[in-house]
Amino acid sequence: MISMFLSDDELRELTKRTHHSSQAKVLGSMGITFIQRPDSSLAVLRAHVEDVMSGAGAKTKRTKAPPEINWSGINAARA
Repeated sequence: MISMFLSDDELRELTKRTHHSSQAKVLGSMGITFIQRPDSSLAVLRAHVEDVMSGAGAKTKRTKAPPEINWSGINAARA
């Protein structure tokens, strides 16, 4: 039976990194969601990776929100 999570070997193959922190950076840049366990290892759903890599999950890629302008000081400057 295939595990629902990627194995440590599969994570190393996917990210080409051995350290968990480096793997997390690569996964984030690929738009792959993961959870960090208490021992710092990463839990990555196999189905999510398959969706993202096939293009089906491309819409779920994380993006940064645009910066918001603080308008509160503008009225004070005019007064």
